[in-house]
Amino acid sequence: MYKKIVVATFLFTGPLIASFTPFFSGPEHAETHAGLRERNVRKRILSQIVSFRDYVKDSLFYEVSKNETNGERVRQVVLTARLLFKKFEWGATYFAADLAERLNGPPVPEIENADLLDPSLARAIDPVGLQVIEELIYPENNASNRQELIDQVAHLVTNTDYLIAYFTDHELADWRILDAAKLEVFRIITLGITGFDNALSLNSMEESSVSLQSLHDVLSRYVPKKKMAPLLQQLDAAIAYLHRHPDFDSFDRAAFITRFANGISAGIAQLEQDLPGPKIKYNRMLNQNARTLFDPDAFNVNAFSPGPEFHVTAAKVALGEKLFYDAALSGTGTRSCASCHNPSLAYADGLVTPADLRDPTTQLTRNVPTLLNVALQSNYFYDMRALTLEDQVRDVIRNPQEMGNSMAAIIRYLSADTPYLSLFTKAFPAKDKNEISRKEIIEDEVVNALASYLRSLTKLNSRFDAYMHSRGEGLRKEDILSKRELNGFNLFMGKAKCATCHFLPLFNGVTPPKYVKGETEVLGVPVSAADSTLDPDRGYYDIIGIDSYQYAFKIPTVRNIAKTAPYMHNGAFQTLDEVMEFYNNGGAAGLGINLPNQTLPEESLDLTESEKQDIIAFMRSLESR
Repeated sequence: MYKKIVVATFLFTGPLIASFTPFFSGPEHAETHAGLRERNVRKRILSQIVSFRDYVKDSLFYEVSKNETNGERVRQVVLTARLLFKKFEWGATYFAADLAERLNGPPVPEIENADLLDPSLARAIDPVGLQVIEELIYPENNASNRQELIDQVAHLVTNTDYLIAYFTDHELADWRILDAAKLEVFRIITLGITGFDNALSLNSMEESSVSLQSLHDVLSRYVPKKKMAPLLQQLDAAIAYLHRHPDFDSFDRAAFITRFANGISAGIAQLEQDLPGPKIKYNRMLNQNARTLFDPDAFNVNAFSPGPEFHVTAAKVALGEKLFYDAALSGTGTRSCASCHNPSLAYADGLVTPADLRDPTTQLTRNVPTLLNVALQSNYFYDMRALTLEDQVRDVIRNPQEMGNSMAAIIRYLSADTPYLSLFTKAFPAKDKNEISRKEIIEDEVVNALASYLRSLTKLNSRFDAYMHSRGEGLRKEDILSKRELNGFNLFMGKAKCATCHFLPLFNGVTPPKYVKGETEVLGVPVSAADSTLDPDRGYYDIIGIDSYQYAFKIPTVRNIAKTAPYMHNGAFQTLDEVMEFYNNGGAAGLGINLPNQTLPEESLDLTESEKQDIIAFMRSLESR
């Protein structure tokens, strides 16, 4: 049985609404002012949801309720139900995300009240929806699952009724409809064509084509008739491409994204930009005005900061960099942040695990992760215990094994240093104009300066990025990525299923298309490549205390992976070949480790040696420049 990735919710600390952007329009936009277009779109979504609910009640429930069910017939009906869901997925997941997840969320327990300030409030909610149903009927329909299957279909009807009630009572706005349409394109290329939510049926291309056709019907209401051709023609071409290439394993995802999807999302972004009327700017990691996921400024490094006053400035970065290399910040005066985060090693250290500050002969239990692109995450440390980079900095400074110091001691040191005082004054200007001179630094300023420097280490400028966004400085695409690297990307996104956890384009565990939740995975990592005993570190379980999260760890980025060996949370594997072998064999299951809550597929991926090397070649193309 295939078990999907573990979802870990986090406390979103940034403001929801950052600003209003007013626009005004003339009489030519009377339809928009009257709300006719918006009402028509809402009616269409409602009609599609009702059709889905009625089909589930009349056909799916009927099939699963039979005393002797026909497995093939049940699977066919489920596939049809999924296609009906895909017609309104774009609107449901945007406007009513929690309800939509009850229809098609990952088949693993969801954490409710996952507030790390009080983990005792957390509880696990059993999964429901189409993905759970898929697990019950693939590879075959087991009669022992009959009652559970009936219950799941009943839940599907109930939750769809809630969704119908939502869209009956809530108005939509044109700019949000277009924003939702663009995010659906991003969802298709990050989740749809990767098999993220149909891991067993792998009907990804047909489902993606249905999603795009639904967008086509909606967007035709927004495209000026004189300018109708380009965007709608691109949609038609993308749909046709999906129909011509339905096979999951051989589908050319690089071609689909660069030839079709990027142009479609850019076209929708232009429609949204040209739309008159007020627009609300959200604080989310994916910038609202991003035209493609590969734009150089597509992601907001400040999204997960504690608030606007903590946002990055050049002065803070300059100060943070100086602090980063200052060994006086450690309790012994012998270790700086850079001691364990070496810039030449992508800000990792090349060791299995670092040494204990107090006793250099003793090793810590966890590997040092890269700091490149660290701002583009929602939780920090392998066990997800820190919500912001500021929290992470505090933790590391106070940890007796890492930096072994107190904030009070650091503040005394910095406040007595005139050059530092000057830098702090520039980075954090006095709010009171009557304040003449700075006499003491405060803790928030120290951790924010260091966190700002870490946020400045965001580099999405690899050869892969250049290929996907045509940033090749005049080079032909074939000169940017080799055929082996492109094949590796398509394998990574398809047959090898790497991208169902390491999501495009960040290749970490923050889930697209809104990029507001971080995820964990239960792999069953051994003590070492030579010792297949399960590593005793229980990871996120020790923070959240929910059984299904035993041995769960944050999903790290694979960007710059060629420089960050050894790998896994404990540095168990020295080479990427060892990592690929571990995944190819089914994680813990492939090592003979009994781990009931393993979320990695237990079956072999059946990758050939050549395919594994292609994937490694692709991952090497993700090195920052």
